[in-house]
Amino acid sequence: MTKHLGGAVISTGFDVPVEPLRRAAHYTGEPGCIAEARAFASRFLEQLRTEWCATADRRADGELLLLVSELVTNADRHSSGPYILELEGRENSVTVCVYDSSSALPRRYPRDPERVGRHGMEIVYALASEVTAERVPVGKRVRARFELDQSGG
Repeated sequence: MTKHLGGAVISTGFDVPVEPLRRAAHYTGEPGCIAEARAFASRFLEQLRTEWCATADRRADGELLLLVSELVTNADRHSSGPYILELEGRENSVTVCVYDSSSALPRRYPRDPERVGRHGMEIVYALASEVTAERVPVGKRVRARFELDQSGG
């Protein structure tokens, strides 16, 4: 724990690293799974706010759900099996990981307002501060870090 006394920060010796909040859900790919994943992410963000005192600005709700929706939709469309959504939250960010059975890494197409479809990864890159995709033994993992508060203060 840290005390602020007259502008000085004094350690009280009780500083303990806090593990991030982690939750995961498994989806079969049946109709309704994408909506379930969005609801799961919404509950996660609310828990992060109430129990972990996360500072999420107003845009975080919609943008995090859009990010989750895009990643889960990609897993749903491009894999031949179930997929896993894993969320890891800290006071200022959420890391979204989606595991699926396809080893094909997602493609990011160049911006083209005339293209119909295939804008998913373009949206993910626009919303996330960091995006990685890698093959894992069962397929692939796509990870995106989402900043909860971009207001600068």
